[in-house]
Amino acid sequence: MDSGYENTTVIAKRVAAGRHREAVGGMWDEIGELQINYLKSHGLMPHHTFLDLGCGSLRGGVRIVPYLDPGNYHGVDLNQSLLDAGYEREIIPAGLAARLPRSNLHCFDDFEISRIGVLFDAALAQSVFTHIRLQRIRDCLARVARAIRPGGAFHATYWRAPEDLPAGASSVHVKNLTTFPNRDLYHAKFSELCEAAAGLPWRVEDIGKWNHPRLQQMVTFHRTAN
Repeated sequence: MDSGYENTTVIAKRVAAGRHREAVGGMWDEIGELQINYLKSHGLMPHHTFLDLGCGSLRGGVRIVPYLDPGNYHGVDLNQSLLDAGYEREIIPAGLAARLPRSNLHCFDDFEISRIGVLFDAALAQSVFTHIRLQRIRDCLARVARAIRPGGAFHATYWRAPEDLPAGASSVHVKNLTTFPNRDLYHAKFSELCEAAAGLPWRVEDIGKWNHPRLQQMVTFHRTAN
């Protein structure tokens, strides 16, 4: 288990206690708005098919769904309790059920996105790479590549470590938030993400800072033709 987010029993207890927003890190409005504004400014169009990887209780989804054409949003998370809470406590009350079929929310934890049977134009992994090891990032990139159409983009946030940070050392970010190379919360060097994508059909773009309140940075993997 890379992080506490994978403890589905603990997450389900938080959801049952009415804490589905806090269970995905809080900052519901701030980070939710940040996601949709970023995606729109980086080419997401209403007719695009979109994958929200690690969608949780739909902090981004409740804002992305009304922007996209009906049925074009798909969310994946490893916690069924969060998916249920997001749909029942956020999507339905917001009047968005007609735009998001319940079947477009998928629960699995192995990044095998191709099982959905949709080729996506764009994808976002908000606070996913921050909770998994580099080897799993490599696995994620390999599997997501099979479900993104050539020319599509996979955006992912991460805590960026300085390139000259010694091996095994921790890194400090906003308000003494500390990250590590080998345990949660995880950081990575940009060069390590490039290495993780090596040999896969991705072109890596360093987006960097994007006004995230906890100083997560953004990297975009552009799906190449081969």
